[in-house]
Amino acid sequence: MGVWGAGNPLVDADVAALLALNGPWPGGDTLMWWISQTWTWLPLYVLLLWALKRRLGTWARWGWALAGIALSLAGTDMGSARLAKPLVERPRPSHEAVLEAELHVVTPPGRTEPYRGGAYGFFSSHAANHMGIAVLVGALLGGGWTLAALVGWALIIGYSRIYLGVHYPGDVLVGAAWGAIWGGVCYLVWNRLLGPNRTRTA
Repeated sequence: MGVWGAGNPLVDADVAALLALNGPWPGGDTLMWWISQTWTWLPLYVLLLWALKRRLGTWARWGWALAGIALSLAGTDMGSARLAKPLVERPRPSHEAVLEAELHVVTPPGRTEPYRGGAYGFFSSHAANHMGIAVLVGALLGGGWTLAALVGWALIIGYSRIYLGVHYPGDVLVGAAWGAIWGGVCYLVWNRLLGPNRTRTA
């Protein structure tokens, strides 16, 4: 029995891309595990919140920016975890017995069993959530290189999920697109309600 959706050209290409991108390389297991952990990035989140307050000026504008971030995260996470995953029911590659001999999975530090994630993987919550943050916060901070750097950061997190063997590239790409839509829409709404995104004094 083949993987879920075998015979569909898009699915077959996705599986081939996974096997091409899915590790290992020296030091990759530990690095990709830490990159994939949300709490690894807590210092960055604090820095971004500080940068937003500095740019937006007033506490009111900053507070509405936080509301936009919360709305974006709600939309991206619920779209993945509550809608797409239970409806599509595409197993993660780490749960496909037919891929077991070819797939690289990672045993996290301090554990004895490989990390395999939940049952379903389409689409990636990690990719959606982080891309939503990247697009919204990057736009609020003025776009340009800041936006590009944050999008790159989100894509690296998405790649870490492929390396760990818990997502297909398609899961990550669709998740990133979903996150970009939510982040972009939340920014447009914020900008519409609060005026041009420029630095204001408190």
